[in-house]
Amino acid sequence: MTAFGNMNPNESMPETIRIRDASPDDAERLLAIYRPYVTDTAVTFEYAVPDTESFRQRITRTLENGYPYLVLERDGNILGYAYASRFRERKAYDYCAEISIYLDMNARHRGLGRYLYDRLETELKARGIRDLIAVITIPSEEPDPYLSPDSPRFHRSCGFTEAGCLHRCGLKFERWYHISFMEKFIN
Repeated sequence: MTAFGNMNPNESMPETIRIRDASPDDAERLLAIYRPYVTDTAVTFEYAVPDTESFRQRITRTLENGYPYLVLERDGNILGYAYASRFRERKAYDYCAEISIYLDMNARHRGLGRYLYDRLETELKARGIRDLIAVITIPSEEPDPYLSPDSPRFHRSCGFTEAGCLHRCGLKFERWYHISFMEKFIN
């Protein structure tokens, strides 16, 4: 039992947890969750933390493009978010979506990501999406102080498989990183 209750992903979501559609008004809190991923990790390749207004525009653009943008709350406090976006621009890619997830640093490892991804997957299935794609940073050297093995492990536990890798394609913190493409077929 954790501070978040029993978070076994095979059980139903606890009543204290609520997943809802994000709103541009959530930008400040979502940016607070995202900030340490930019400043302290290689999870994202952004070097500078975006300002609140540009983050608000990201949320708005995702929603206007018809993709889900979800937040997970416990007792009214947003603990994480997940969203989907177009994988590539050409029409042939209309049935795939790239997905992303970020949890408050203090809310990780409690099963919350699984709840978000399950809901995101349900919504994308209803929209006719067949293939989910996660783009994950992988260290080119071990150990790496800016990256843990959590993301690939989490995605594998959610049914994703490795689909390919781009080697040493991203530079952050004066270190080279690989990008792993992981996919999950849902329809």
